[in-house]
Amino acid sequence: MNTAANSEPTRLSVLISGFGPYDHVPVNPSQLVPKLLAEQGIAANPGDLDDPLRGVQLDVHAVTMPVSYAGSWAMLERELERVQPDIVVATGLKRAARGILLERGALNRTDSTRPDADDVVADRGPIREGAPAAYWTRLPLRAILNAFSKDHTLPASLTSDAGTFVCNALFYQLQDWAAHQTRDVLTGFVSLPLINDEPHPQHGLPLERQVVAIRHVVRQSVAYLLDM
Repeated sequence: MNTAANSEPTRLSVLISGFGPYDHVPVNPSQLVPKLLAEQGIAANPGDLDDPLRGVQLDVHAVTMPVSYAGSWAMLERELERVQPDIVVATGLKRAARGILLERGALNRTDSTRPDADDVVADRGPIREGAPAAYWTRLPLRAILNAFSKDHTLPASLTSDAGTFVCNALFYQLQDWAAHQTRDVLTGFVSLPLINDEPHPQHGLPLERQVVAIRHVVRQSVAYLLDM
């Protein structure tokens, strides 16, 4: 993007998505985290002269989708067209996760026997016929991990893909959408663990820590986008 320095702030838009109620999960973090970030906003740290958000006006939008193959992408696509975001961070829940999982890629395949919220079990096969077998994330995962490493309360790791259920289907369709845009849009998927407020949980993280994590994801994505 490489914007020239001037007195006017650079205006960027970010869309953070998540899913609604999930079977046997009392509170889905991917429903709460995007909403909290949209309500709180994401601003530069006043004392950090190197903060990538200095001189940036960031508009944060959130959308909550059903855990549905058809419904989730239809809703996200409408929001993409409405918001015209520069950065899209899709989030989902991975119940067995200890910390934040940064998904490297999306597979052009569904292969799950679990029904979605519409009681639909997707046919095994490609999500989109004739499309690439996989898409890589567009988020700067290494920079995000480096930011996490400075905060020992944010365990995180890279994973190869988001599985073969609704999360992966949405991730793939998002990346396919981004690949056909005429402008640079950073897009990717982050899996969140269960909300767990215990000091040393076996699984999960406090909600506040998950909000901090996605704030890091956005901040590093802004820095990467401005350097493009």
